[in-house]
Amino acid sequence: MADALGRPLAFLLTVGEAADCKAYDDLIDLPERGPVALLADKGYDADAIRADLAERKIEAVIPGRSNRRVKIEHDRALYKQRNRIERMFGHPQINRAIATRYDQLANSFLGMVHLATARYWLKFVHAA
Repeated sequence: MADALGRPLAFLLTVGEAADCKAYDDLIDLPERGPVALLADKGYDADAIRADLAERKIEAVIPGRSNRRVKIEHDRALYKQRNRIERMFGHPQINRAIATRYDQLANSFLGMVHLATARYWLKFVHAA
């Protein structure tokens, strides 16, 4: 998967109501090419994650939590790009099977995501 500029994107399915930051280790070690930046929400705002990203020379584009004593700056323009990804995942969720995750197996669920995404994409191809 790639963004509009052809840079690789990666995502990882987590189990149930797991906290976002618990998936960090699995996500950052995916076999794809290492990222230049990590665009993440406040759920990834942890000192350990920021230290690991700095060690890997990856820019942390993560807004600081409201309870931080020292405000942490981030690239706001780049963080706005994260909204596009959020909307892309929001559209397939209108399909009931995806929103409620009826499928027990990750492969079956990912297949439903592919079908829903293709159905959404076809609207734009047909309109063009």
